[in-house]
Amino acid sequence: MTTKKKPLSIYIHIPFCVRKCKYCDFLSGPATDQNKAEYISALLQEIKSYRTLFTEYEIKTVFIGGGTPSSVNATDIANILRTLEETAVFSLKNHPEIETTIEINPGTITKEKLILYKEAGINRISFGLQSTNNKELRLLGRIHTFEEFVENYWMAREVGFKNINIDLMSALPGQTLESYEATLNQVLALNPEHISAYSLIIEEGTPFYEMYGEDAKVTPKESLPSEEAERQMYDLTRRLLHEHGYERYEISNYAKEGYECKHNCTYWRRGEYLGLGCGAASLIGHTRFGKISETEEYVEVASKLSCDALPKELYVNVEHLTTEDEMSEFMFLGLRMMQGVCMTEFEACFKKTISEVYSNVLPELYKKNLIEEVDGRIALTLHGIDISNYVMSEFLLDS
Repeated sequence: MTTKKKPLSIYIHIPFCVRKCKYCDFLSGPATDQNKAEYISALLQEIKSYRTLFTEYEIKTVFIGGGTPSSVNATDIANILRTLEETAVFSLKNHPEIETTIEINPGTITKEKLILYKEAGINRISFGLQSTNNKELRLLGRIHTFEEFVENYWMAREVGFKNINIDLMSALPGQTLESYEATLNQVLALNPEHISAYSLIIEEGTPFYEMYGEDAKVTPKESLPSEEAERQMYDLTRRLLHEHGYERYEISNYAKEGYECKHNCTYWRRGEYLGLGCGAASLIGHTRFGKISETEEYVEVASKLSCDALPKELYVNVEHLTTEDEMSEFMFLGLRMMQGVCMTEFEACFKKTISEVYSNVLPELYKKNLIEEVDGRIALTLHGIDISNYVMSEFLLDS
């Protein structure tokens, strides 16, 4: 009798980009061709080190993110996927139901690259557009214009990609409700399958923090929109996308029917996932861990890995989750999704009901109209979504 394999999602981190954007605090930056080659070689060695672990799992999704994965050679991307297939013993071409995504930025793509992606088994493209307004793109430090994005988008369609996401950002410096509505309408005219729409967050350590953060020392000409304007943009996104057939299935994500991002749903539903590459996070069983985040150190360690043992030399921030940790994550991650959390699933996982565990939290949140119960699921109300960080923090438990 064969043992049924467990589902697993794979995230692969490519930490390179042409130029760091002014708002970006991700683990990424420019690099030489030699740096890139050394990193890819080390990454392939890390993939091979999971040979034994892969025998327990069936890969369900693959997501190549960054950085800008499209800033490296397409042959390198194909080699990464081929090595993953050989090590985990599966075939993307024979299993087109495996959602395989690559993040790309306009200005780093050619038709030849897109053809190689498709031949390698990639079936989903995620474009980092952010805005259709060229002035806003310059302020963000993007390397492309809207016109270049449109050219790249139709190039991807011509090659045959039928599952495309477009990333957008609101509450940008100098952005108005009118300019944001123009962005939404221009993107909707392209008819992508999925739209991710996020509000700009000013992160410490970025040029934008120096310009717009609490300790800003300069006063740029373009100020950030007010909280009320940001709220209006948020509401406009929901209404306009719904009118065009996109259902909001997560706080910041909208999709046509059947095109929800399976990979990201793994995170929100607390499925198991393995992160490969520097700084990548994983959840395997009851253990969460990251990888060495400094690229040079990662390359040095990963290059010496054995194919016969887990690469624990790369592991950092290893955390063995308690039941309380997992209950909290079940709630605050699950509540990001519009369908909310399933009460019977919670009880099946933890042998306790949500009402028992959160008896001191639920009544007040119901009373404030921040959550609601529908068909055995607890979900955020529209008001709850507006202050979701507060609502989710209420479900944190002390370990």
